[in-house]
Amino acid sequence: MLALLEKYYPRETPAHGILLAHSLAVAELAARIARRLPESVDLAFVEEAALLHDIGIRATRAPDIGCTGDLPYICHGVEGRKLLDAEGLPRHALVCERHIGVGLSAAEIRAQGLPLPQRDMLPLSLEEQIVTYADLFFSKNPRKAPGPKTPEQVRKSLGRHGAAKVAVFDVWHRRFGL
Repeated sequence: MLALLEKYYPRETPAHGILLAHSLAVAELAARIARRLPESVDLAFVEEAALLHDIGIRATRAPDIGCTGDLPYICHGVEGRKLLDAEGLPRHALVCERHIGVGLSAAEIRAQGLPLPQRDMLPLSLEEQIVTYADLFFSKNPRKAPGPKTPEQVRKSLGRHGAAKVAVFDVWHRRFGL
């Protein structure tokens, strides 16, 4: 999967190091969570999907992380899905699309006028939820503090999008929190 990241983010590009560090941190946390759950989890898939979940950032306008595309950042999940579908990884592609925040419903996309397809983009499988949860703890922005966010920092960030988003996080945190 690292070779696939390097296919789209060559080592000499500014986004490479930022994306790689973020993706490795998310993958490490997601794998730790998956290993300790009592139910059966596809650990290999969790690690791969966590490495690839942000592969679509290259199409977005996010100069702080080395991305010079034309799309708003919120589109990176849909763009990642397109890339991974084309690579023959449809299950990984769904993680890309569904990992934004704690997920987005078609109703939220419509109500907020988001530049996304009007369909549910909610993490459904256990593996999707684990990757999405782990991603909430790590920023790609090099100006932010390194290392994982605290649960309170995650709640505060999600709180800007409503209490329902925080409630989803809290359910996941009770289930997945280390």
